[in-house]
Amino acid sequence: MKLEGRYDDGVVRVGGDARQRYHDSRGYGYPLEGNEIALAPVEAAHLLYRGDLEAVVDGDTRLGFREFLAREPEPGFGVRFLVYADLRSRGFYLSPATEPWLADPPKTDFAVFPRGKGPGDGELEYALTVVGERTDLPAGELASGVLAVVDEESEITYFDVDRRQVDGESAAELPAGVDADLLADRVIVWEPPRSLYERTFYGQPLEGREYDEPTLQCSLLEAAYLAERGAIDLDPDAVLDRGRDVEGERFARRLCVYEHLREAGVVPKTGYKFGADFRTYATVDSVEDLGHSELLIRVLPSGHVFEPRDLALDVRLAHGVRKTMVFALVSDDRDATVEFWSAERLTP
Repeated sequence: MKLEGRYDDGVVRVGGDARQRYHDSRGYGYPLEGNEIALAPVEAAHLLYRGDLEAVVDGDTRLGFREFLAREPEPGFGVRFLVYADLRSRGFYLSPATEPWLADPPKTDFAVFPRGKGPGDGELEYALTVVGERTDLPAGELASGVLAVVDEESEITYFDVDRRQVDGESAAELPAGVDADLLADRVIVWEPPRSLYERTFYGQPLEGREYDEPTLQCSLLEAAYLAERGAIDLDPDAVLDRGRDVEGERFARRLCVYEHLREAGVVPKTGYKFGADFRTYATVDSVEDLGHSELLIRVLPSGHVFEPRDLALDVRLAHGVRKTMVFALVSDDRDATVEFWSAERLTP
């Protein structure tokens, strides 16, 4: 015999043998008194969709799946239902990330449990947030977990989003007071030690690949970093001013990230060919034996608002060149702190 639910104060209450039939065996809802359970609207909709629940009664109105779905009983209901149904079809149990479904819920939309596990097993596979492709996503609201984006044709893309520790083993000693000239948008470094390029990968040889002692052409970012540390004989403020003239406030953000990466033992080089700010190398023994870069880094202000479409584009591009996409979020306060967040495609 199929059961009916009763819409009551934001949940759907189901009696009869609902606890054994829906909660204990398949992880829907949370127990009330006796065998009664309470279902979130998205859970009730899924049971209606599968034909396991006959109807939901709201006052004098009896709702089937079509009528219940059309009501969209909570914000973002349509996209949340699509993701809920998709993950259920993949063999996952999931519940709303809120009490009383969970005692200590993540600050996301759903808690997804490992296959074969449910809310009572104490294990969490994914903390899941759901958005539509036109939903703005403020950088300050990023949370570690999985982001499910539902596009206009109801296709779902999953992204693994997490804080990223970016470090490496490429730190090396710098020279002192090497002669250099500031040009319009770059710096020429005259007669540097070979190690400045070959071991620490600053600049590019002016002579190309065929050189005896390289004359280096450095970006303004590289030059600002070297000038601040006395490695080249240029006024650091002059290089900074030139950088701001060329790029505006973006230069300060990029320099902040560049300095952070170098101090962490990571070599950042331009990511222009990949549409990013930097590509990075965690270990550089020599330029001659240089491996592939591991990360693409896009530098953004901490108040940036992502559009899911742009996020998907960046992640797809990075994946296509066998790299991981990382967003460096720079605060605009006096200390200019940096947070790194990675985003990768995920197949649940």
